[in-house]
Amino acid sequence: MALRSEEIVDRGLVPPERMDELRRVAERFSVALTDDVAALIDPADPNDPIAAQFVPSALELVDAPEDQVDPIGDERWSPLPGIVHRYPDRVLLKPILVCPVYCRFCFRREQVGKDDGVLSPEALAHAFGYIRGHPEIWEVIITGGDPFLLSPRRIAVIVRTLEAIPHVQVIRIHTRVPIVQPRRVRPALVAALAAEKAVYVVVHANHPRELTAAVREAVCRLIRAGIPVLSQSVLLRGVNDDATVLEALFRGLVAMRVKPYYLHHPDLARGTSHFRLGIEEGQRLVGALRGRVSGLCQPVYVLDIPGGDGKAPIAASAAMPGEAAGRWVIKDTAGAEHRYPPVPPGKD
Repeated sequence: MALRSEEIVDRGLVPPERMDELRRVAERFSVALTDDVAALIDPADPNDPIAAQFVPSALELVDAPEDQVDPIGDERWSPLPGIVHRYPDRVLLKPILVCPVYCRFCFRREQVGKDDGVLSPEALAHAFGYIRGHPEIWEVIITGGDPFLLSPRRIAVIVRTLEAIPHVQVIRIHTRVPIVQPRRVRPALVAALAAEKAVYVVVHANHPRELTAAVREAVCRLIRAGIPVLSQSVLLRGVNDDATVLEALFRGLVAMRVKPYYLHHPDLARGTSHFRLGIEEGQRLVGALRGRVSGLCQPVYVLDIPGGDGKAPIAASAAMPGEAAGRWVIKDTAGAEHRYPPVPPGKD
């Protein structure tokens, strides 16, 4: 069941006097959260990190000067509905623009939750035709919305169609469902992902409290079926802008056999400035994880360059140019500096 604004109040997740605030936000952006998410919220905590991610706030009605309707430039790279071709060797395929929950910081919040939430059969056929006609496409990333809201039959059709395209070697699916609605990951859904080619699932989790027993079981069903699972997270003020919280999140994921893949710096989506922190602050948080957690627990800290010019790793480098040409200074996890020699003459 997806809870809307009225149900959020009825469940006691926010006080009744905030009903008007929720309605005003819902007029602008989609609102929904699942029973699983609602059960994690502590209504007595005004700073609850789960509520911050999913419960509407009047802060979303504040537009910062730098906010953008399409912050990562999807439209710029969309040659036809359902396709985003930003990088030469991979495309996004968006068969659905509906989600089980609507994250309050979503970079696609202007697109998701609308009436035309599912790509029509004709538009999907055109999208497949585009992929067939571009032999440079090696990987297809199925995203949305949330592809796991499609029926297992429709998911299977998409996977089988992509598998039959010779130059497509990797199928990657991005989803929030195993985290926010884990009971949906049933045997039929898992079976729909079966393929001879590589199929990866990337889940989205931002706080260690999201990693419940039900979530672990859902993820385990995918892993038992031989499907590698990765994760992506967004660095959010008031949710996980704390090295201890990030450490617990990434340790928890790795203990579930999920490899943390990306930690995203928040995008410039409208009404999300209250979630954003500076890059320098993000670099300090990510740097604090070095030496504290295994390399398995460390995702790549990235920024989607506003306007659509792609992702860039933005973690602070431990290597700095030295005092002479070719020399380097390397800073260890304790902050001590170590000199590294230049390449011998004739070797560079």
